[in-house]
Amino acid sequence: MKQSKSVAGFLLTLIMWAVFDAGQARAAGEGKLKVSVVDASSGEPVAVRMHLKNSRGREVIPRGVVAWKDHFAIDGEIQLKLRPDRYTFEVERGPEYKVHRGHFVIERRAEDHHQIDMHRFVDLSDEGWWSGDLHVHRPIEDIELLMRSEDLHVAPVITWWNNTNLWSTRTPPASLMKRFDGDLLTHLMAGEDERAGGALLFFNLHEPLPLQGSGREYPSPITFLQAAKERPGAHVDVEKPFWWDMPAWVATGGVDSIGIAHNHMQRDGVLETEAWGKARDRSQYVGAHGNGQWTQDIYYRLLNCGIRIPPSAGSASGVLPNPVGYNRVYVHCGETLSYNGWFEGLRAGRVVVTNGPLLRPLVNGQLPGHVFRGQQGPVELDVALKLSLRDKVDYLEIVKNGRVIHQVRLQDYAQAGGKLPKVVFQSSGWMLVRAIAKNPDTFRFGSTGPYYVEIDEQPMISRSAAQFFLDWVYERARQVKLDDPQQQHEVMSFHRTARDFWQAKVEAANAD
Repeated sequence: MKQSKSVAGFLLTLIMWAVFDAGQARAAGEGKLKVSVVDASSGEPVAVRMHLKNSRGREVIPRGVVAWKDHFAIDGEIQLKLRPDRYTFEVERGPEYKVHRGHFVIERRAEDHHQIDMHRFVDLSDEGWWSGDLHVHRPIEDIELLMRSEDLHVAPVITWWNNTNLWSTRTPPASLMKRFDGDLLTHLMAGEDERAGGALLFFNLHEPLPLQGSGREYPSPITFLQAAKERPGAHVDVEKPFWWDMPAWVATGGVDSIGIAHNHMQRDGVLETEAWGKARDRSQYVGAHGNGQWTQDIYYRLLNCGIRIPPSAGSASGVLPNPVGYNRVYVHCGETLSYNGWFEGLRAGRVVVTNGPLLRPLVNGQLPGHVFRGQQGPVELDVALKLSLRDKVDYLEIVKNGRVIHQVRLQDYAQAGGKLPKVVFQSSGWMLVRAIAKNPDTFRFGSTGPYYVEIDEQPMISRSAAQFFLDWVYERARQVKLDDPQQQHEVMSFHRTARDFWQAKVEAANAD
């Protein structure tokens, strides 16, 4: 027995020395590259995100960096130690900078320096538009670097989520909202309730809601939605439109925004299913764009019911592969950004959402969310738009009451000096402008928030749209099966309330 132990110990020692020698040899063969990143206009260092690949096309994540999936952050400068090889890279800093692509070669034991100049081609904050991402799961210790590297102004961090609660083992800071670098804002008490009916996001609370221990169906998410709305300043976001409980949540009147640029839309592809939400008809909503088109059509049906909920955006970085801020909502706040003012602008609908094209609209001189009122038709709307692009877009679309009424080629838009065709309403309705990038692998788009037209104080209510959601509520209610009769009764009471809400919409319809 003693001899076998000594042999085992000797073999273990040999293995350890072999591993050590291999590590030493690898380190001795590594080359060093200092990477500096500056803003091309100012020459000042800037933080960025890098995607780095070796000659075999495999992602490379250096040691000791703030990283997620296929990318990592650089805070102005980094010293890379890499094996000899040819490397390609992409460097980004949010959608307002050009993507910097390049390559370098690492030679054995060599040292080199590479400077990357980042070129900003538009500055939306100078125009009063401030960017935010409502779905961030990254560590709070990393959030400042991540926001700087993405040129992202507002990013609440989800620190409690179902049975996970960061604050169960640590004390929250005295100030939950943090401002840094002048105009970057984060809040450390965002939360998410994600169960059988879908996901709700909660913002601007001072402590977590008591989600821990909840089952897939009980208690109803509406109990937490209503509890949140009792707290001043709380904001509740439906994370995406096709979640099964979305019509019931909307029926409460407590939803402040709804994500139409969401985490199924990703930088290099799509999550093509609707997960456990209401599935699309794949013969109608096809391929990589199908989920995004289904998302928008559901949202448009809500607007057709006279429900004025602004669109929002979230990336789910930290859960899905997206970088922070890939999907973002820009809110118009004017020259000065404040955290509360940003959320007030979001709730007012002064928004554009995007994961690519950057749109800044004015309709009759007004921002999105505006309600144009008249005693009788017609109401004529003049549409002006500023547009900035990194991706190829063939045309702009004007959507009226859920249907594309104008497709405008970019050449015609440019020749018209940023003017789009006039939109005329004979009766109440809504409109928005969108651009969909020509990308076959993912749904990359930009959309203004909706503008509303209300004639004779009667918002548009579509019978077919209301019936669509009424049928949806019945379909969802049939899924609820709880062993405890009292729990079943409690949950079903919310679905019955939603049924009554949508039935009333059907009966009040004044269009199609």
